[in-house]
Amino acid sequence: MSAAVLIPTNALPHRTPLELIVLARRGINEARGTQAHAQSYATAHLAALRAAAAVLAVRARPAPINNRRRITSVWVLLTMVAPEFGEWAAYFSAGAAKRSAAESGIAVVTAAEADSLILRAARFVDIVQRTLDL
Repeated sequence: MSAAVLIPTNALPHRTPLELIVLARRGINEARGTQAHAQSYATAHLAALRAAAAVLAVRARPAPINNRRRITSVWVLLTMVAPEFGEWAAYFSAGAAKRSAAESGIAVVTAAEADSLILRAARFVDIVQRTLDL
């Protein structure tokens, strides 16, 4: 495990790691049961975000007020606090714009893309849960 990385307090999750994993698992199950491809894609992506937040909850520490930096995304923070998740962060970061478009009702997601994201998000949640011993 890497040393605790300092990040702004407002970027830290306000739930416990276990709560975040439970929410992530619910999201995966919801994504699997959703017929609309865009909605299932967005829901699976949100589940992955919650799993990443669980890692932040365990590994990151609040930064002193004079040490705050501008935050770009949870995926950037994830690579800072847990470099071993760098490939996952890159994958999910690349899908963030598509998730945003899908949430806005823009038809940008195919059934195959949604299914693939659900599978990868579920795998990511599993790995995070094992890594954090939850």
